[in-house]
Amino acid sequence: MALERFLLELLEDPTDHGTLLYIENSSVLYNPRKKVAYEVRGSIPVLLPEESRPATDAEHSAWTSDVTAVTTGL
Repeated sequence: MALERFLLELLEDPTDHGTLLYIENSSVLYNPRKKVAYEVRGSIPVLLPEESRPATDAEHSAWTSDVTAVTTGL
């Protein structure tokens, strides 16, 4: 399930407070600066640093070049 546009405007990375990329087809919010992915479970973003995971180089390349990715924040 996709995240609401209103929610995406409010979200930021919990550690560096920067914007994230929402990759709907992978169900993740991705911080390309730190190469960290946060899972989206259903329609709930899990933005807990201890539940994040490092992105692979292939994921980083795919996600940063995904034209459907939505940048969070205002």
